[in-house]
Amino acid sequence: MSNINVWENAEPGVKRKIFEPGAGIMMMEVHFEEGAEGYQHSHPHEQLSYLLEGKLEFTIDGESKVIVAGETIYIPSGARHGCRALAPSKLLDTFTPVREDLVKR
Repeated sequence: MSNINVWENAEPGVKRKIFEPGAGIMMMEVHFEEGAEGYQHSHPHEQLSYLLEGKLEFTIDGESKVIVAGETIYIPSGARHGCRALAPSKLLDTFTPVREDLVKR
C-alpha cells in the first residue's frame, strides 16, 4: 500500500506526509508535538529543511543549532542528525536523491 500523500506516524509525537516524489528529489511535511524527537540517524541523501512554524533544536554531527519558523537548515550526506521540538512545529523536508527507504509506491 502506498504511503504517498498519507499521514503516518514516524516516532512518538511525530507524524509525516510524503509528497509525490520526482525522479531524483522528494519532499515531506513533518509535524512535531512539543518535546517530540526525530531520532538520531544518518543517510546518504542531502537534506534541506524549512521550518514552517515552531522551534526545533537540531543536532548535526554533535553540533546543536536552534531554528525558528522561516529558517532553513542543511544536512549533508552521511551526517548523523536528529531534532527536538522546543514548541509544536511543522517542518518541510527536501531530499536528494529520493529516500527510497521511506517511499512505498
